[in-house]
Amino acid sequence: MAIAQTGQRFVETLSQAWERGDAVLPLDPHLPTAARDSLLSALSPTLLIDADGTEHWLNGRKVDAGDALVIATSGSTGVPKGVVHTHASLEASARSTSTALGVDVSSDRWLCCLPLTHIAGLAIVVRSRAFDIPLVALDRFDAASVEVAAREGATLTSLVPTALARINPQLFRRIIVGGQAAPQNLPDNCRASYGMTETGSAVVFDGELLPGVELRIADGEIQVRGDMLLRCYRDGTDPRTSDGWFPTNDGGELADGRLIVHGRSGDLIISGGENIWPAPIEESLSGLVSIAEVAVVGRPDDEWGQLVTAIIVATDASQPPSLDELRDHVKQTLPAYCAPRRIELLDALPRTPLGKIERRLL
Repeated sequence: MAIAQTGQRFVETLSQAWERGDAVLPLDPHLPTAARDSLLSALSPTLLIDADGTEHWLNGRKVDAGDALVIATSGSTGVPKGVVHTHASLEASARSTSTALGVDVSSDRWLCCLPLTHIAGLAIVVRSRAFDIPLVALDRFDAASVEVAAREGATLTSLVPTALARINPQLFRRIIVGGQAAPQNLPDNCRASYGMTETGSAVVFDGELLPGVELRIADGEIQVRGDMLLRCYRDGTDPRTSDGWFPTNDGGELADGRLIVHGRSGDLIISGGENIWPAPIEESLSGLVSIAEVAVVGRPDDEWGQLVTAIIVATDASQPPSLDELRDHVKQTLPAYCAPRRIELLDALPRTPLGKIERRLL
């Protein structure tokens, strides 16, 4: 069943579907018709419920018993896949994150203001249901509405960094921060998260594994194992290894037992024979007041293989920073080969609804 609704209405329709034993595909009601039709064709639900509650029966495929969600994810290619989660995997994720957050069922209350077409928003609904904790679900993020909800009793929420910067975080007891690299100097009540659709939401807070999560680094790649993992993709393929490990396609390392995430393996820049990850360069450059937004990519180059390129949105478009300024700043904290060799200027960086940079569009 595909549900093209938002906010509290989506939560109610989801609950009804699960009570009937149906699995749910969350669908953005604002998708253009062509994009919606493409998604429905790829993921094949048997029923579509529109924003106004109208039902449309479709010639789709049923799911297996125990399946709860089919969540569209495009990954780096833009081709939609459907991540299939069971009720058991979602409950395992809810137990893990709730334990790590120290959730108190007698006093806590969840607020969801993230898109319910993404696992970060859906996981809030699942945690609320799993522990019978009150939930407020907004149709979209609005800073004023978020703060009103907090003053009226919401104690827990999840936000992307751009949203976090627009509210008073001290209004909440705990905030999960994800969707993109967390800013430096997070407030004490915030937890920087690492996870993805296939892991059922976060599996790491502030570099530390959550309860029930196993993690290893294999040839530089982060791999995860645990009961919170997906069952399969909608086409029936299972990305896990024969012994249950999920290869994330993220590069990383463990330092003193804490996870350091380098980024997607496809984001790795090889310049002059050096392996260069964009994330630490972006973190360094974001400290410059002359830069409002930044993404670092590798551009093809005959001499270097790839050129480290900083794509920036200048704080003042009439006075963008110079390449020398960027290089000098990066070389204060990182090896010289990490310093950008090229600048590209944009008015804004392309981002997903959760705030992730759409690198394939750069």
